[in-house]
Amino acid sequence: MAIVFQYNKTSLGNVTKQLKMRKSALPTLKNKESALRIVSRDAKAEADKYTALVEEALSKYDYLAALWNEFTPGLISIRDVDYRIEKVAGVKVPALKEIHYEIAPFNAFTSPAWFADGVRILKELTEFGIKSEICVEKARILEYQRKKTTQKVNLYEKVQIPGYEEAIRKIKRFMEDEENLSKASSKIVKQRHQAEEEEEEKA
Repeated sequence: MAIVFQYNKTSLGNVTKQLKMRKSALPTLKNKESALRIVSRDAKAEADKYTALVEEALSKYDYLAALWNEFTPGLISIRDVDYRIEKVAGVKVPALKEIHYEIAPFNAFTSPAWFADGVRILKELTEFGIKSEICVEKARILEYQRKKTTQKVNLYEKVQIPGYEEAIRKIKRFMEDEENLSKASSKIVKQRHQAEEEEEEKA
């Protein structure tokens, strides 16, 4: 990215201001990048934890596999899932608020005794599954924001700050050269004027 500037005091002031702004923002951006890296990693670990809990629960209840054939289809279903938005390292991410289940009425006396346990098991499995999905989405959002922040850090650190510093050096050098030329030309004019005066006095 080329830094646009002119060789004058106004441009020098603007470029200096832009440099100062980026230098003061850089530590904050680096802290944000570091925080996002940590929370993104934590969200991935949390998603893996819930996936493992689903697998663990499925193997734990494997002995009930034959009984699921007796389970009434549609006895339990998810009516709705409520989310809330929370801020993590300044980034808005989804979080689970509540799962709304719909349980069809069944007769506890005529239905198999384990139906109530079946409902509880399915609730547990779906909760783990939904939490895992939310954590995956949370990790995706945080990782995306981390990459964007890393890009901005690199832009400031490797492109813009050195670019503005170089622009300041060029403007200052040009202004110094201009001042030296001005002084030199003034000196030449003065010397010429003195020489002319001396010639006139001799005449």
